[in-house]
Order: sequence, then C-alpha cells, then structure tokens
Amino acid sequence: MSEKLNIAMLFGGNSSEHDVSKRSAHNIYDAMDKEKYNVTVFLISKDGIMINAEDSWRVFEGEDEDEIVAAAKEKMDLSNPLAPIAVLGKMANIDFFYPVVHGNLGEDGTLQALFRLLKKPYLGPGIAASAMSFDKDLTKRILNQAGVRNTNYVLLTDQNYQDYTYDELVKELDSEVLFVKAASQGSSVGVSRVTNEDEYKAALKDSFQYDYKILVEGALDKPREVFISILGNENPRASRLGGIVLPEEDVWYDYNNKFVDASGMVFELPVELDQALTDEITDMALRAYKALGLVGLTRMDFMIDKNGVPYLGEPNTLPGFTNISLYPQMWEVSGISYTHLIDELIAYGIAEFDRQNKLSYDFVSLGEEQMGEKKYNAEVAK
Repeated sequence: MSEKLNIAMLFGGNSSEHDVSKRSAHNIYDAMDKEKYNVTVFLISKDGIMINAEDSWRVFEGEDEDEIVAAAKEKMDLSNPLAPIAVLGKMANIDFFYPVVHGNLGEDGTLQALFRLLKKPYLGPGIAASAMSFDKDLTKRILNQAGVRNTNYVLLTDQNYQDYTYDELVKELDSEVLFVKAASQGSSVGVSRVTNEDEYKAALKDSFQYDYKILVEGALDKPREVFISILGNENPRASRLGGIVLPEEDVWYDYNNKFVDASGMVFELPVELDQALTDEITDMALRAYKALGLVGLTRMDFMIDKNGVPYLGEPNTLPGFTNISLYPQMWEVSGISYTHLIDELIAYGIAEFDRQNKLSYDFVSLGEEQMGEKKYNAEVAK
C-alpha cells in the first residue's frame, strides 16, 4: 500500500435509504483526514449501477443525480454482465473499500461478497454476519439462542399470511398495538404501527413491497428507546448510551424522526440510567455482537419497558452518519472524535482482512475417479 491509503467510498445504492446514504457519505468524507487518505467516491445508482468517479463526484457535490446517471449509463455497455461494477476497474489501486450504503444490497452481505472477491479490505462486518443481522427473523433466532432478550414475534410469509387475522395476532402476542415489519429493511422503512384489522391489512401490503418475510411484534407499553455503539473486532468495546425523547404527538420513532425532521426530538447524550441497567444493556449488546459474528462497527437499538426491563430491538451494521445519526454522536460523548473514529474503523477493517488471510484453504487432488459397483432395484425404479 502507498503511504496514503486509497479509499474507494461507495454511496447511494439500490435501496429505500439511498438519500440517507448520501448524507452519511458527506459527513464521513468531511471528517476523513486527507493527510492519510486519498478518497474517491463512487455513486451506486438507484437501480444498482456504479457510476464513474468523475460523475459520482458531481452528484456528491449536489448536481442533479438523475440527469448525470442517465448520461453516464448511455456511455456504458449495459449488456456486459459486469456493467454494474465495471467502473471499479478504472481505478488503478484501491487499498480499502468504505461502503456508506444502507439497506438492501449495502449491508446485507452483497457488497461484502464483492469486496472479498476483489481481495480488498473493507469497513464493517463480513458476508454472513451482515446477511444475518440484516434479516430481523434470523437475528432474533440467533439472539434467542444466545439468551439475549428481545421482543416476541410471529413470522408471516407470502405463503402463510392469510392464516392470521389482526385479532388472532393480538391474542398470541398479548398486545392490541402491533408493529408489522419487513424482515430485511432498515430505518423504519416497511414498518407500520397498527391498532385494527384495516391498518393491519394496509401494513401487510406495505411491508410485502420490500420482503416476502414479515415480522409482527407486540408493542411494549410506553418504552424508552436507548442506543449503544459498538466498535472493534475480537475484543469490541461499547460506547456510553444515548437516548431519545419523542415529540408528545409522536407515538414511535419513524423514518421522519430519524432523517427528515428531528426538530421536535430530544437527544440525551449520554442518557442517564441507573448503573445496573446501563451495565445490563452494555452486556446484552456485546453478547449480541459476538453471537452474530460482527466486527468493525454496529449500533444496537434497545427498548426499555415501564418496568425497567431492556429488550434488544435490532443491530445496524452500517449505521447512519447523518447529522441526526447517533452512532458517531455516542462515540463523541465517549471520548472519540469523528475523525479518530473513522481512523479506527479503517484500521479494524484492515486488521480483519489480515486475520482472514491467515486461514488456510487446502486443495486435495482427486486423482483418477474410482467407482463402486451399482445395483439397481428394477421394481423400485419403475
């Protein structure tokens, strides 16, 4: 590697969180130490095509994305099966991939598999850990096996959803307020809060746009939402806890609160909880991180019920870095600046790449194939 690392930052993506990614990428780019890194940005268009560095920079600087992408694609041979990633071949030397792509095809293991095929280090968890953590159903199965408390749920699919009514789910989950969630989405996209049959049917229709697996969870009574940032590989460490207080008229932390209008939100950084509860949440987060095989970074979201019992909501393996996002803010109140945090994340990515490269893959020659005698039962074969 050169004295300065050549960083390829990917942003955008074929995801409902496309614009969130653009905001996160700006903040990360601005905080990066340009004495240490040469940063080239690559836009992933809304339909999943990587755009050349020059045009990506124009979008990054605020020019009209749709026009630039349309013009760039006219110059591409889209019949080439490698067209979606062909522009990467024009960058002579990439030392490290820094994905800032939230949601579908970004934090679900897809990009991570590409980076592994390219034999380059990258930010964040690996293929399997990313995929499992992005699927809320698989996440809960692993958390339950690891003994990490989380909310009860019923799994619906496009094959069985007609077997359940709102009233039946209310009875099974012991809650008249239900949350209907697409299994593989983030940032509250494909999530609905429902209190009757009509809302439930509308929520299913919305969630099935994004996935064929749907989770229905019972609501906790007036939960307090807190968050914790995890950083590291084999020996991860946790930040101080952060919390939010919703505007009185809002009943849950939705996409609008997270990314559009946070003017009525109160951010508690750090949040004040009694030490025993703080320790319990921290321990749950670290155990979940290890059970899911995570490395690099993750934000863990928790809810605390009215009795002071914490429940792990979900992990976010490529958390937002917008001005509202809590992952970097929680590290700032824990003593790690934005710029130093990025340095650590890159270092952890390189360390994990080096660690994985120490694994052996032996290849045994099969030699000449030796077959045993075959006996056929004619009657059974008929």
